[in-house]
Amino acid sequence: MEQNVFFLPHEGLKLAELAEFLGAELANSDHADVIVRSVAPIHRARAGDVCYILSRRNRDELATCEASAVICDKAVRDLVPPHIPIILSSNPHAAFAMAGGLFYPAALRPVVFSSGENEIAPSAVIDPSAKLEKGVIVEPMAVIGAHAEIGEGTRIGAHSIIGPNVKIGRDCSIAAGASVLCALVGNGVIIHNGARIGQDGFGYAPGPRGMIKIVQIGRVIIQDNVEIGANTTIDRGAMDDTVIGEGTKIDNQVQIGHNVQIGRHCAIVAQVGIAGSTKIGNGVQIGGQVGIKGHVTIGDGVQIAAKSGIMTDLAAGGQYGGIPARPLKDYLREAAQQVSKSKLRGRNPGGKEND
Repeated sequence: MEQNVFFLPHEGLKLAELAEFLGAELANSDHADVIVRSVAPIHRARAGDVCYILSRRNRDELATCEASAVICDKAVRDLVPPHIPIILSSNPHAAFAMAGGLFYPAALRPVVFSSGENEIAPSAVIDPSAKLEKGVIVEPMAVIGAHAEIGEGTRIGAHSIIGPNVKIGRDCSIAAGASVLCALVGNGVIIHNGARIGQDGFGYAPGPRGMIKIVQIGRVIIQDNVEIGANTTIDRGAMDDTVIGEGTKIDNQVQIGHNVQIGRHCAIVAQVGIAGSTKIGNGVQIGGQVGIKGHVTIGDGVQIAAKSGIMTDLAAGGQYGGIPARPLKDYLREAAQQVSKSKLRGRNPGGKEND
């Protein structure tokens, strides 16, 4: 495989050190000094790589595996060839993610355009009333408005815009081309390229001469350790606030309307649209291209299948799918029935398929 010049391998770590970092167990102490430098999928892992396996369905991929270690749980350790060291973990997926972050910390944040540290690019435009703590990096052509406040260790990407009175916490990454307006942002937040935060929401009242714009005077509140994907848009509240809860992860190209309240540690996949004043609980998982009607409430721990349409409140802990969304088991049963009927329509009365 060609050398990856964008994310260079780690200088190397002993398996014993990696296992300790992961809170995992090295199956054979004889392998403690084996050096690993990178992560890779099972089928193309080579010496120096760490990979992982979750189930017996992936057993065939081990045939070409030459990794220096495999992360797995005890239930599948017998699948791993005897010459490959094993790191035992009760949660191999999470352990592999931690290993990747350890080897490639730079890849956990948006790509930077300036290699310097503790610097303000000469071409950046910063209002004299803005307050930047020590260690803030501002890349070329970024604009920071009046009375904005930015915490220590935060990086403001090239061509990004931080609006007047915006407050951004510490150790945040605002990527190139993003705009953050009318917002209060916590610590450890990542906002990717081209995201739009805090523009006015979509609100109009029909009048005798057409649509009358409703003022949007709320804010966007983004709590700690939230990640917001590229080209995602989050509208500020109309009169209340739009709120994104701690630890929530939002994919690319998601639209979040005004006054939406999203709980903690949710996962929202690409191209989801959430209409105004929706309330979403904690730990909710929303699949790609889901549409959610405004003014509905989604309970804690709900899981929503991709391409679903949410028209009513959803009770906590449920799995839902379809348009309109209903319990996932009902939706899958109905879908199977439709497929069965379609196959029957493709047959002649005698049972032979049509040409």
